[in-house]
Amino acid sequence: MILMADSVTVSAVEDGTRLLRWFGRNFPSMPHREFYRLCRGGQLRVNSARCRGTEVLHTGDVIRIPPTIRKFAEVPKKTESGEQFSLSDLEKLRHTIIYNDDDIVVFNKPAGLAVQGGSGIRKSIDKMAAALFPYYKISLVHRLDRETSGLLVVAKNQKAAQVLSRAFQSKTAKKEYVALLNGDVKNSHGVIDDYLLKGRVFDTPERENGTGARPAHAVTEYKVLSRVAGALTWVMFSPRTGRTHQLRLHSAFVLNAPIIGDDLYGRNKKMADGLESLFATNNLFLFAYKITFQHPSTGRMITFRAPVPDFMAAVMKLLEFELP
Repeated sequence: MILMADSVTVSAVEDGTRLLRWFGRNFPSMPHREFYRLCRGGQLRVNSARCRGTEVLHTGDVIRIPPTIRKFAEVPKKTESGEQFSLSDLEKLRHTIIYNDDDIVVFNKPAGLAVQGGSGIRKSIDKMAAALFPYYKISLVHRLDRETSGLLVVAKNQKAAQVLSRAFQSKTAKKEYVALLNGDVKNSHGVIDDYLLKGRVFDTPERENGTGARPAHAVTEYKVLSRVAGALTWVMFSPRTGRTHQLRLHSAFVLNAPIIGDDLYGRNKKMADGLESLFATNNLFLFAYKITFQHPSTGRMITFRAPVPDFMAAVMKLLEFELP
C-alpha cells in the first residue's frame, strides 16, 4: 500500500476481505470507534460511495484513504503469534499457488519458508494462508521442512482436512521428490527400511538406551536418475512413511551421500574438487515435485507437478539432468 496516495486499489490477494478487517490489517493501531466515525462522516469511501464498514471488498475496488489516518499505519503487521508479514509477502505467496478451489489450495513452497508457525518463526504458510483466505478454515494436512521446496497441499475446510489428513497418514496420498546428492550412490535403485530418532538412524526398533524412546519406522524408495561419476547423484525419492528429516537422514547415513546444501547432516562431507562453484546458493537441493491424492469432495484422483526453483533449474541445465 502506498501511504502518500489518497486512495488504494484492492488487490487480488485482498479479494473477499471485509472493509473493517482491511483497515485493521493496514492501520492496526486505529481504534474501531475512529473507523466507524470516519464511515459515518463519509471520509472513508469505497468506489466513491459512503460505507458502513461491513462491505466485502473485491479486486479492483478503490478505497478512499483520508490523510488523517496515516498515523495508524504499521507495516509489516505483527500477529498475536509473533509472526510478521506484509501485504507484499502475501502477494508473493499468492503467486506460488498452482491450484485453488473451495476445498484445497496447492502451493509451490519456496525454500526457507516455514510451513507452520511457532516460537521464533517470522513467517509461515499456515498463518499467511489464513490471511489469504479469511473466510475459510485453513488446516495443514502434511508438512515440508522449512529448507525443502515444492508442493504443499492445504485444506480450506474441516471435511477436506479430515479426508486429506487420513490420506497422508495412510500413504494413499503419494509424494515424489527429486534431490541432488553429494556422492556416488552405489545401487541404481532400492528401498531403505530402518528406524529414526532425534537425527539418528537405527537398524532395529529397540528403545534407545537411557531414554526409553522408541525409534520410528521409516521407509524410503529411491531411484538414481543420473550421475556425475564419483561426485554427484541425481535421485528420485518416494517416501512410504513421513518421518522428520527422513529423506535427509537416509541420504546422509544410509546412501552415504548427503543432499547438497544440507548443513545439518552433510556439513562433514567434502565435495569433489571443482564442483563447489556450481552451488553458490545455500539452499537445500531437495524438491517435492509431484503429488497424487484423491480430491476430498469429488473423489477423483488428481496429480500435481511443479517447476523446480531457479537455483535447482540452473544446475540441472548445466549438468543435463531432467525431471522423471
